[in-house]
Amino acid sequence: MQLTRHARLSVAPMMDWTDRHCRLFHRQFSRHALLYTEMVTARAIVHGEPERLLAKSPREGIVALQLGGSEPEVLAEAVRRAAPFGYPQIDLNCGCPSDRVQSGAFGAVLMRDPGLVAECVAAMKDTAQDTEITVKCRIGVDEQHPEDVLPEFLARVSAAGISRFTIHARKAWLQGLSPKENRDIPPLDYDLVHRMRGLFPSLHLSINGGLATLDAAEAELEKGMDGAMIGRAAYHDPTGILSDADRRIFGADTAPVAPEDAVRAMYDHIEAELSAGTRLNQITRHMLGAFTGRPGARAWRRTLSEGAHRDGAGIDLVEQALSHVEQRAA
Repeated sequence: MQLTRHARLSVAPMMDWTDRHCRLFHRQFSRHALLYTEMVTARAIVHGEPERLLAKSPREGIVALQLGGSEPEVLAEAVRRAAPFGYPQIDLNCGCPSDRVQSGAFGAVLMRDPGLVAECVAAMKDTAQDTEITVKCRIGVDEQHPEDVLPEFLARVSAAGISRFTIHARKAWLQGLSPKENRDIPPLDYDLVHRMRGLFPSLHLSINGGLATLDAAEAELEKGMDGAMIGRAAYHDPTGILSDADRRIFGADTAPVAPEDAVRAMYDHIEAELSAGTRLNQITRHMLGAFTGRPGARAWRRTLSEGAHRDGAGIDLVEQALSHVEQRAA
């Protein structure tokens, strides 16, 4: 499987957002973009319910599983238990700065210990068989000097057999900044990430952080990066980011996907999930940005936000919400 091709454009793993409903909606816009799960802790998989945490639909297409953890043996066991679910890529999170992740001694704090990261990915690789192991990292944390830390991190971890990295081009401050502030306040250093492309020509490097348009992703690919990862912009405006991605990024002979078509393509999933006890708002909350920038978008969001949590809400409510957009377009 040519994962490197799919990784030319990816949607970042985002806690509480990129669940299976979100991924299936995003897949309606792009057949080729690489999608990620939310970060799942290795311990939750080993000591919890893998089916609940890892189940996905074949309709989601190419999806990477992201794990959080810092214990090689636990990560290896999580990889083993994930095998039946068919993820072709499993990514180790070395970038999340949240307090709950730090308390588990993983996420961005692992930038301080590339030797431990190398042990973790080596253990994961030993268990993974045909599944590719990758790493998502920051350029450094706290008082570290990224120009020193990042190349050492890439060198030591790649020596354990890892050839693909996604680099968030900001430092993470583990104390004093919230996760949201860590996405905005530390300055971006794209130039440093670009230099890594020259220092490590054999690695596949994707860039992440601050990319908010398909134009920006294309520009990074033109500068020599192997891939571009977009996060919240893809969530809040999936049409703007993903609807024409297959043509522009992957060279497919396809027209941009209309958001109305993407919404209606979800109806069979919605019906099946409602029958299984899922509430409508658990699905439609990920669809609120479908018409960003279009007349009627506010009424679309309001109709779903006010009604989708109610008992009995179903496809008729989604059609009602769609009518606001389609009437304005007529």
